[in-house]
Amino acid sequence: MEKKREVIGYLVLAMFIAALIACASTAKQSSTGEYIDDSVITTKVKTLFAADDFLKSFQIGVETYKGVVQLSGFVNSQAAVDKAVDIAKSVQGIKSVKNDLVVK
Repeated sequence: MEKKREVIGYLVLAMFIAALIACASTAKQSSTGEYIDDSVITTKVKTLFAADDFLKSFQIGVETYKGVVQLSGFVNSQAAVDKAVDIAKSVQGIKSVKNDLVVK
């Protein structure tokens, strides 16, 4: 009976370790925590764009991966590009902003 408990204990420990390893990040995949952080950053940037009278008329795509925010889409002036980058940089938690906005 005691041996059975010991085996079950080792199995539970092994499953716990496997769960921790599964949530860890790799070079090509973010961890669960990083994914949630990136989603929050993306939402904050999009919310700030929607609240800005100058930028809300443009469809600016926002994606975040491991704290790097990528902006994409078309705007009508360099001033819009500069403002979008400045707003994105103001969000706490980002590492950098990759600007792929195109002036049309």
